[in-house]
This record gives sequence, C-alpha cells and structure tokens, in this order.
Amino acid sequence: MSVKTDASRQITEGVIWKQLLIFFFPIMLGSFFQQLYNTVDTVVVGQFVGKEALAAVGGSSAQIASLVVGFFTGLSSGASVIIAHFFGARDRRSVSRAVHNAYVLAVAGGIVLTAAGIFLTPSMLEWMNTPGEIMGDAILYLRIYFGALTFTFIYNMGSSILRAAGNSRTPLYYLIICCFANIVLDIVFVAGLEMGVAGAAAATFLSQALSAVLITIRLARDRGALRITLKRMRFTWSILFSQLQLGIPTAVESILFAITNIAIQAALNTFGTDTAAAWSAFGKMDAVFWMVSTSFGIAITSFVGQNHGAGKKDRVKKSTKICLLMDFAVSTVIVILLVAMRTPLFRMFTSDQNVIEIGSRMVLLITPWYVVYVFIEVLAGAMRGVGDVLVPMIITLVGICLLRIAWLVGAMEIAPTINAIIFSYPVTWILTALAFILYYSRKAFLENKKKIR
Repeated sequence: MSVKTDASRQITEGVIWKQLLIFFFPIMLGSFFQQLYNTVDTVVVGQFVGKEALAAVGGSSAQIASLVVGFFTGLSSGASVIIAHFFGARDRRSVSRAVHNAYVLAVAGGIVLTAAGIFLTPSMLEWMNTPGEIMGDAILYLRIYFGALTFTFIYNMGSSILRAAGNSRTPLYYLIICCFANIVLDIVFVAGLEMGVAGAAAATFLSQALSAVLITIRLARDRGALRITLKRMRFTWSILFSQLQLGIPTAVESILFAITNIAIQAALNTFGTDTAAAWSAFGKMDAVFWMVSTSFGIAITSFVGQNHGAGKKDRVKKSTKICLLMDFAVSTVIVILLVAMRTPLFRMFTSDQNVIEIGSRMVLLITPWYVVYVFIEVLAGAMRGVGDVLVPMIITLVGICLLRIAWLVGAMEIAPTINAIIFSYPVTWILTALAFILYYSRKAFLENKKKIR
C-alpha cells in the first residue's frame, strides 16, 4: 500500500549529494535555533545578571539537561528509523501505527522524567560539585526547565516523525518562531522585569510549550499517514518493541556521552566559578560544531533508513561516503573560524578577562580535533539507518565513555590541571573514530564478499 502525505519527501531517487544538502540544511538550521534557546539564556543572564548566573544556567544545569534530553532523543531515533523504513516500503498502515506509538512515548516519557528531574535536581547538582554561590540559581533554573520537559519531548518526537518521512523544513519553521519568542521573552523577563535566572527559565518554558503545540497541530492536520488522532493514541506492542530495540542502544549511548561530560564538568567545577563560567561559554561555541555534525548524522540516518527500506543498497553506501566528505569539509571551516574568533566570541558572554583567557585556551585544546569526530557521527548515523545499533553502542561505551572516565580519574590523581582534563576529548575521539572506521570497513568487506560468492 502506498504512502502519500502532505508532509513527505521521497529520497530514494535522484542525485545523492543534492538531496543530502536539501535535507541537511533545514536540520542544521533547526539545530541552530534549538541551540539558541539555551545560548540566548546564557548571553542574557551573563550580560544583565553576572558571571555567577552565567555559570548557573550554562554549567552543571546545561549538562544535566543534555543528559535527559539526549536520552530521549536517542530513544526517539528508534521510532524515527522504524517510520523511515515503513515509509520507504510504502506501508501506510504501519506508518500510522508507528507515528502514534512515537507520540504516546513522548508524552509518557516526558511526564515520568519531569517528575524525576524536579525531585532529583538538588542531588544531581551537589554530585557535580556545583559551586555554592551558584547552587540556588542552578536549582531554580533546572527545576523550571524540567517542568517544560514534556513539551520538549513532544516537539523533538514530532520533528523526528516528519524528518523520517523526508520533511525537514516544517520543524525548522516552527523552531524559528519559537526561538524568536524565546529571545523576546528573555529580554522582557531578564532585562526588563529583572527576574534573573527564573526569567530565563520561564522564557524557555513558554517557548518549548509553543513548539509542542505547533508540531501537534501540524501532525493532527496532516492529510496522509502521519496524521495523529486522539482515538488512535495507544501502543502497538510489536512496533513499540521494534522502536525500543533500536532506540534504547542509542539512548544509552547518549546517556554515556552526557555522563562523561557531567564528570568533566564536576572536575572543572573544582577549579572555581571562573573556570565553570568559561566552560559554560565555550559550550555554546562548541555547540556550533555539534549542531552541524549532529545534523549530518540525523540526515544520513533518515536518508539511509528510507533507502534501506526501499532495498537500494548502493545508495546507502554512496550517501555515507558523500556525507563523510561534506561533514569533514564543513567541520574544517568551523575549526578555523572558532580558533580565529575565540576572543571576540567569549566577549559576547562576559567581560571578565580571566574567564576569557581560560576559555580561549579551551578552544585551542579541543576544536582542532573536531575533524576526527566526523567519522564517529556519520558512520554511527548510517549504521542506525540500517538498524545496526548494538555494536556502535559498544564502541562508544568503551572508546569514549569508559576510556574518558579512566583518563579523567588518572588526570585528577597525576596531573589535576584544566588542560589534562580537557585533553580527554581528542584522545578518546581519535581511538573511537579508528574503531568505527575498522568496523564499518569490515562490514562493507563482508557484504562485498557475499555478493562475489
């Protein structure tokens, strides 16, 4: 049975590099505006409240938020892959069931994690060695942020559903609207009404709620297989099992990434508020790379998913190679710009000279190695697209998470310096990238060998 929807784009035919770019740019711009939510919060509170507020919003709080949202984003990737497979195979009935499964999962997951997050916020911040002078603001910001978690999950899942069907533009339009709403509310609440950290959190809460409403209305009005209705809001257990089977390894992978970042944040917090503020500001600049690379990863997952579902293996391999080249080229440009503009960029967040100097050293230590991570992002995304999630999770667990924690423990014992802690990133990226390249090459070799036989 064919699948026709007003929110879809078939990507199983045509020029690969053009289609990847057409699909990639809306995702990248969407990631950019998504990142602006928290970046605007940190810029506004850093300039109008102070470096303590900057550290509270962008330090430990941001890492914990990334942990929770990353977990659910990973989980939703399973739903996205299943929907892409059904869509590529033109199975309308299964697409509809998978879409309703995904939406219910977002609502249920949001409610559970909201309650847990609000309750556990103080304990998590204490575990991360959050400086005492910013603890109160960090608790306040994070609890309000958790209050909006269900809205965040609904928007992210709705966006994944549309992207799985080839529509990466509609989520972008809604995100642009909500991002500007967040900017206006930030200025009104923080600069105008002087609500401080609470104002920044409230602005994010209202903006996330708006994004959830817009994406829900869009799906409810779809004229095809992506249309959601209240009476169909239930789990189809066989599809849910398949979604979780693919999504849980990716969710675990996201958690492991976040946990290592939290551990590094905890270690850096021991160096004081200036270091925490510098790392907070660097995190917003660092997000430019992740925004681009992650967008390539999402694009190749959906692209490969549809073509795999349609049985077009050659397009799967060609698109992966092309995506690697494009991501590598863009990442090189990002490295050059961040290194060259590091001081002016830090001045956007703070005027404190010590914070700027610490942050500038962080840029020089980490950013040149972004080009190595390209292989991890694109190859892992391509493997998710064909349903291969277990081995990539194991590679990530060992290469990035366990090794990084081991490095961190050793650094704190042998050479407890900021440089030693931060250098854990390039070391683990290099080793993990090599593991992904070897695994992907071996898998491609075995498939070619089967064809020859």
